[in-house]
Amino acid sequence: MASTDTTSKATGKNDDLAGLEAGLDALDAVQTHRTPIREILVKKIFPPFLAVSLVLLVWQVLVSAGVTEETKLPALSAVWHSLSDMWLKGTLLEVIWTSVSRGLLGFLLALAIGTPLGLLVARVKFVRAAIGPILQGLQSLPSVAWVPPAVLWFGLNDAMMFTVILLGAVPSIANGLVSGIDQIPPLYLRAGRTLGATGLRGAQHIVMPAALPGYLAGLKQGWAFSWRSLMAAEIIASSPDLGLGLGQLLENGRNNIDLPGVFLAIILILVVGIAIDLLIFSPVERWVLRSRGLLAKS
Repeated sequence: MASTDTTSKATGKNDDLAGLEAGLDALDAVQTHRTPIREILVKKIFPPFLAVSLVLLVWQVLVSAGVTEETKLPALSAVWHSLSDMWLKGTLLEVIWTSVSRGLLGFLLALAIGTPLGLLVARVKFVRAAIGPILQGLQSLPSVAWVPPAVLWFGLNDAMMFTVILLGAVPSIANGLVSGIDQIPPLYLRAGRTLGATGLRGAQHIVMPAALPGYLAGLKQGWAFSWRSLMAAEIIASSPDLGLGLGQLLENGRNNIDLPGVFLAIILILVVGIAIDLLIFSPVERWVLRSRGLLAKS
């Protein structure tokens, strides 16, 4: 009788192990075929295209039906005319590049400062107690509040622009990294110390890879704050020495009572922000998910 119970228990354990192995094999199995172009068009390109088309359709209907005056909502043709005019004059790409180059350079500076600062705050208790609340407060402070003091400190130049960007983006990057490190399982850190991964080596091989999802979220938020801070600075502080950026283009439209120009500037600011996210952050995010087995290869 005891032999029968022992045999049944052994059989049950074998079945459990077989089920576990089958489950792990199912988790490891990923798609190896390339996603058809038709599926990509239907799932990824068509939905946003449809959404934008609906917005433009509603816009045109409101203007054509006279629901709103053209002094409040310009016709699409007027906005298109402003775009064509800038393109023919050769100023469109120059205006976009002025803002994009500033935004990307400011973001890289914020990345270089925010990453070590986040590591320091997350790993040193005294620094966290002293600086952590300040970073949280700076993150909630509107970036536009830094424009007046930055102008008084540096004048109307690029140093003022980069100061506003840094004060807006560094806290977001640092807080994102701190949040990611706080979510690392303690077992990972103990295993790393056991293997000799301490100090800078531990940060490189254990802490940063494990905190990557939270860090990436902080980077995306940091770019959003960089772009918003830059637009606020360009709108408020204008000077011929600074060149014509998208923010100043928006402010010029307001000063000239050029509503199509105002809407064109808003659309360009929105398009650039979305393009940076799609071209830089979305591929990095997919790579992180795929490397962790959370996204099927295609």
